[in-house]
Amino acid sequence: MGLVETLIKKVLEKGTIVEKTQLSESVFKIRIRSEHIKNVDFVPGYFIRLGVGIGKDEIGLKDKVRSYSIWDIDRENKTIDLAIATHSGGIGAQWAENSQVGDEVYFKWKKGNFLLDDTADSYLMIGDLSALSHLYMINRHLPDAKQVESVIYTSDLSELFSDVDGTVPFDFYEMDQNPTAVLSEVLQKLLPNMSGKKMVYIAGDSRVCVALNKYFRKELNWNTKQIKTKPFWNPGKKGLE
Repeated sequence: MGLVETLIKKVLEKGTIVEKTQLSESVFKIRIRSEHIKNVDFVPGYFIRLGVGIGKDEIGLKDKVRSYSIWDIDRENKTIDLAIATHSGGIGAQWAENSQVGDEVYFKWKKGNFLLDDTADSYLMIGDLSALSHLYMINRHLPDAKQVESVIYTSDLSELFSDVDGTVPFDFYEMDQNPTAVLSEVLQKLLPNMSGKKMVYIAGDSRVCVALNKYFRKELNWNTKQIKTKPFWNPGKKGLE
């Protein structure tokens, strides 16, 4: 192991994979247990930075760590759940496919800005397969009184999966991978249903995030505090971020 990897391990928390389940053809659920989890000051919407290229000398430093959404957390049992989509084919996808129960992992918490915000009255969740677990987490922690509309899109509905409690609180749509034009038509039907103070979460394909951010700001005149966007993957690059 090189000096860089030794340093990475020293600055990251150590955990162990205790469960791995295939949710669909291209999504794996991975449960990690770590003593550090029981005391973390957690906010729904957190990510972890996970070492996925440790031990592979042919991989550059920037590809040794990837960001993943926390799908669920159980402090009592010291575990976190990830749902990792492998359709990108990048180093993170390879790690998810090849990882096994018992493997040691190294990770660090990453807060970011794509967090739970319960100050609105009605919400719109827009995303693809890569963002589904993150939007599930946000939705699950909103107060019951909040109104939630949703557009989760994919070219293959069989790849989508239910939330950790077995429910499917979102509406699934079969669309092309970059469905910006079609999405705008769907949104024109959904938006009149939203009442009070409104907020939208947009995640997944970077092209859709950019286009819809502009659509909400320029055409609908929403302010920046109402719009939360997070590109989870870029079709021009393999892997997340």
